[in-house]
Order: sequence, then C-alpha cells, then structure tokens
Amino acid sequence: MNGAGNPPDRGSPFKWIIALSLMLGTFMEVLDTSVANVALSNIQGSFAAGTDEITWVITSYLVANAIILPIAGWLGNYFGRKRLYLTCLGIFTLASFGSGMAPSLTFLILMRIVQGLAGGAMVPLSQAITFEAFPASEQGYAAAIYGVGAICGPILGPLLGGWLTDNWSWPWIFFINIPVGLVAFALALVFVKNPAYLRKPEGRVDYWSFLFIAVGLGCLEVFLSRGTRLDWFASNAIKVFLGLAVLGIALFIWRSLTARNPLVDIRIFKLPEFAGGMALIFMASVGMYGTFVCLPLFVQSLLDFTPTWAGIILAPSGMASMIAMALAGYLVGKVHVRILVGAGFACLCCGVFLLTRVDLATDVSFMAIAMCAFGFGMGLVLVPIASESIRRIPAELVGTSSACSTSCATRGAVWASPSAPPSWPSAPSSTMPGWGSR
Repeated sequence: MNGAGNPPDRGSPFKWIIALSLMLGTFMEVLDTSVANVALSNIQGSFAAGTDEITWVITSYLVANAIILPIAGWLGNYFGRKRLYLTCLGIFTLASFGSGMAPSLTFLILMRIVQGLAGGAMVPLSQAITFEAFPASEQGYAAAIYGVGAICGPILGPLLGGWLTDNWSWPWIFFINIPVGLVAFALALVFVKNPAYLRKPEGRVDYWSFLFIAVGLGCLEVFLSRGTRLDWFASNAIKVFLGLAVLGIALFIWRSLTARNPLVDIRIFKLPEFAGGMALIFMASVGMYGTFVCLPLFVQSLLDFTPTWAGIILAPSGMASMIAMALAGYLVGKVHVRILVGAGFACLCCGVFLLTRVDLATDVSFMAIAMCAFGFGMGLVLVPIASESIRRIPAELVGTSSACSTSCATRGAVWASPSAPPSWPSAPSSTMPGWGSR
C-alpha cells in the first residue's frame, strides 16, 4: 500500500463552507451521545420507567452506532458519500423529532436506535469529506475543524441538556437538533460533491461480514454497557453476550481477510502510523468520555449541583480544546507530530491527576483548572493524530479509515462510560455554586 492513490494537492473552493456544514452534522451526532445523560431522571419520571429500562435510552443509541460505524466507509463508496450523508442527516433529524414526540419509552428507544444507525454512518462520512475538501498541505486545519465538532459535542452535551431540562423540558434536548440538521442539510446539499476517484465496489454485497460485525460489536456494546448492572460474570446473560461478541468479531476478521469484496479492508492496519494512531485515539477517548460522563454525575449526585451547573463544569475544557486545536492545526507540518502528541498527553495526564484530587470539599475553580488542562491536551492530541494517521492512506480507503477512527473513539467512550448514571436528588439545590470554597 502506498499513497499513490491520494488526490492531488488541491481542495474544494468551498472548503470552509463544507467544513462548517459537516462540523454541524458531527457536532449534532456526537452531542446526542451525552445530551440525554443529565435528563435521564426526568425521562424516567415521564414514563414511570425503572432504572434498568431507562438506561436503554443510552445503550440503544450506542449499540446502533457500534453496528453501523465499521461499514460506513463501504456504504459511502456504494451509495456515494454525498447521497448517503444527506440521507443519514435527514433520517437523524427526523428521528430527533420522533424522540422528542415519543408517546412511550418503547417508541423513544426505537427512535434512539434509528438515530444511532443514521448518526453512526454520518460521522465517518463527515470526516472523510472534510479531509477531501482540503488540500494535503492543509490537512491539519481539516483535522482541527472536524475535531471541534467531535470534541465540543460531549462537552456541551451535559451543559445544553441540563439547561434545556431545567428551563424547558426534556423533549427539547432532541428538538434542538432540528434547526441544526436543516442548516447542515441545506449547506451539504449545495456544496458537497463526490470525489472523481470514488468508485462503486464491484461484486455482491458481503452480507456475512455485516452479520458478523453486527453480532460482534452489538453484543460487545451490550456487554460493556450492561455489565455493571448485571454484576458482570455473575450473570449468564453477560457471559453469552461476551461469547457472541468474541465469536462475531473473530469471524468478521476472518471474513475480511478471505472475502473477495470485504466490507472493511483491514489491510490499512498494516500501516504503522494508522494502527498506532487508532490505539492512541482509543486511549484518549477512554479518558475524555470517562471524564465527561463521570464528573457531571459526581457533582449532581454528591454536591447537589443542578444539571445546568454540572454542564458548566465542563465548559472550560471545551474552550481550551478549541484553542489547542487551532494551535495544533497551525503547527502540523511545522513541528514534529511526536512533540505535539507528547505535549498533549502530558497535559492530559496533568488534568487527570488534578481530577483524582477532587472530593466533597473541592471548589469549582479547582475543577475548572483541571478541565482546562485536560481539554488543552485533548486538542493537542487529536489533531496531529488525525492528520498523520491518514497521510499514507490511499484515496479510495479514506472512508474506511475514517470509519475505523470513529469506531475506535466510540469503543473508548463505551469502555469509559458507566452503564447507568447513579441516582441524584430529584430536587437539586437551586443555589448556584460560587467560585470559592464549598
């Protein structure tokens, strides 16, 4: 494999508009992985649901994401990236409306599955199209713009979800997607074009690969998401899910290596920079999503913060991430990628260490400093990794590499996130925390 198939060093004249439209789609999809976390207790009350039932609002979305993500690159080549992206964006927006209008918990979970399937395909397509819109010399900027959507979604999710839940009602955490989705759809419809080198895969669809990956990753998602609640290996159901996950993934790898037209060309993992980049993205995602999920739950459960203030705790990391991404986008190609990634992980470690010192007496300013260090590190890590990992990927495999990258990040999110949020006070304190000692 080599980079001979890469597109020439030119981009679209509308690259910034394309990047904005795709960033909106990415932001909207990633936002929905966390926006419902702080509203689960309200949703639970609306439907009089039990704790085990209500967690499927989160789990169903993640399972659907897991099934569709690895094959999104192949689907983009088969149907055309623009057509598939617009279809997924439209379905995601409609499913958001359906989620907000859900008359029952069963219908809400069904809409979340549809959201997960459409959004799971949409995100890697967004990444691939964004990189193709920019010339090779500006891939750092492309990675930074895409990263803003990917990073700000889980950061702003609890903040936006908390504010909407506190001031309006929980259906608005889904309705907010509708105007964003319409704007993103209109911009993508006008400005996004399929690359000239994109070719429809030859031969029949490899349905066996799809079956194996659906069973493998779907069962793995359930195993990781439900394991805590079912006491892990004390549950026979968890053992079955783990066994099916291992079997499905093993058969998928075998099929991908032996089939004439596999859904996922895993040969790209022979490139050391790509394989190493995916491992680093996975590790960074574990830290990122674990922090973004657990810290808001901690301050709501034990410090009586409102959902809005739980989201505000994460805001400094978002601002720091955007600053770091802009800096990293400028420095990619000027500073060795190892220096940028090393500095990023150093900041991440510093932020994580500070967060380990958080207790019931910690004030908000200390948490803000820790989140700033954490967010700045994430920005420095993700941009150079995203740019470097696709440097030698052939053009026809950019979609596949984007799907693998997003899948690695999502697996990190699931490994890090709790299977269900702990209960917090139904009537949290209305007193907003100050910046002094509590």
